[in-house]
Amino acid sequence: MHIEPGIVDGAKMALAYTTAAGATGYSAKLALKDIAQSNAVSFTARAMMATVGTFIFFEVLPHFPVGVSEVHFILGTTLFLLLGAAPAAVGLSLGLFIQGMFFAPTDLPMFFVNVTTLLVPLLTISALAKRLMPQDRAYVDLNYADVLKLSGIYQGGVVAWVAFWAFYGQGVTAETLTSVWTFGAAYMLVILIEPVADLAVLAIAKSARGMAGSGLLTQRLYNAA
Repeated sequence: MHIEPGIVDGAKMALAYTTAAGATGYSAKLALKDIAQSNAVSFTARAMMATVGTFIFFEVLPHFPVGVSEVHFILGTTLFLLLGAAPAAVGLSLGLFIQGMFFAPTDLPMFFVNVTTLLVPLLTISALAKRLMPQDRAYVDLNYADVLKLSGIYQGGVVAWVAFWAFYGQGVTAETLTSVWTFGAAYMLVILIEPVADLAVLAIAKSARGMAGSGLLTQRLYNAA
């Protein structure tokens, strides 16, 4: 979902700096809460795992330019379910930065735009999880419908932010509308596939319950709220 360089530029980038700072600040608040509930070593390990995962999702898994951006299998809900919201946020940010620094330097000017696009939907599903997910059920016991809710909100949020940045940066024109529509249509594939990937990963985690006390996975994965 990398916004193409030049879509937002000049003075308009100030909004991207502001939104990215807000998302980072809220992520830091969640990080402190996570560390208080677990410990700093556990949090750091999960954040590093999320970083490696993000890099693999962006660089190794299939991705292709469509319309105003690129279609990626971000698997943000997978990171959230396995590792927790704050480690996932750190991983998405660091993975994006590492990719930009060493593999796609042309994306760096759009870093704050892309960070906002990744983090705000993640923080949204984190805030809504208690209302959307059965609280008497561990994440490893979720079904397709449950996971589809999270994935739909996350990926829908990504598409919504991509559309916002495109219209904000380039204006509402026929060309922009076509590019956004093309991108959004292509992302429907991701919305359908990602819950299947989530369930596959959760099934693997369910068969490895011995990891419950390792600190390498979020406590909510194996425990009801």
